[in-house]
Amino acid sequence: MNQQLRAAGIAGVGYYVPERILTNRDLEQMVDTSEEWIVSRTGIRERHIADPKQTTSDLCVNAARAALRHARTSVEEVQLIIVATVTPDFPFPATSCLVQERLGARAAAFDLEAGCSGFTYALVMACQCVSAGAFDTVLVIGADILSRIVNWKDRRTCVLFGDGAGAVVVKPVAQGKGLLGFDLGSDGSGADLLKIQAGGSHTPATFETIEEEQHFLCMNGNEVFRFAVKIMGESAERALRQAGLTPQEVDCFIPHQANTRIIEAAAKRLNVPWTKVFVNVDRYGNTSAASIPIALAEAQQQGLVQDGSTVVCVGFGAGLTWGSCVLRW
Repeated sequence: MNQQLRAAGIAGVGYYVPERILTNRDLEQMVDTSEEWIVSRTGIRERHIADPKQTTSDLCVNAARAALRHARTSVEEVQLIIVATVTPDFPFPATSCLVQERLGARAAAFDLEAGCSGFTYALVMACQCVSAGAFDTVLVIGADILSRIVNWKDRRTCVLFGDGAGAVVVKPVAQGKGLLGFDLGSDGSGADLLKIQAGGSHTPATFETIEEEQHFLCMNGNEVFRFAVKIMGESAERALRQAGLTPQEVDCFIPHQANTRIIEAAAKRLNVPWTKVFVNVDRYGNTSAASIPIALAEAQQQGLVQDGSTVVCVGFGAGLTWGSCVLRW
């Protein structure tokens, strides 16, 4: 093993979203809500919904292939696959193992669960592995099919979420580029604010838990909002300090796409101009672990992230967890 630390960063990005689009007008026919209410409180106008036959691994494979093409990397080069998700195909085996087989990779594989912060956690883990010399090429995927775990009768939550997958290829990069700083954290005292109550070892599935609809996502929206507004800016500031940079040196700010009001508050705290903030929540809703990599891929495609750009990604999620990283493209 190479003991000398080396710079590690993103060599390619890709994403995939299902074809079906569910608009706010569609939701008006399903629950007691309105276009105006959803947009004014979240900024979301539509979201993509997976076909009933699609699985999280299906979305992962499509996003992974796009990222490998962009990185000009063959699947034979991939040595490790990390899938960040809260909606795995099965409790086990890991979704990453299913992706490994579908891609035809000869690679180690594991899943990572940190809610909507999952991709940032996985990206930091991948960069550390490459930096240490343990692996040369790591495929990181954030993917979720949240439409399977939301209660479509609950207007407070069903309007917020969508399905999708985003992927990046992590490799050694030139010194001065790649991952420059990061901040990861958790606060389990807020675990009850965003959770699925049944289906695990604490409350195994029974006829009663199904009848009582305990297998759907439930969230204390007001408290999660307060937490997110506070932690997004704080975490990004800590990552920037570790990187030795100031908010003024950021070229593109890519936050978790959960709510435009949260994004606006985080940008204001960091004093980052709105012109440098990438937002696509209006078209996808909250896609959990897929949110940041989808945004990264789109920002790169639109020329907002270029060679030499300084990029800050920050997310928050169930756990409660948070994670941010500073990247030099």
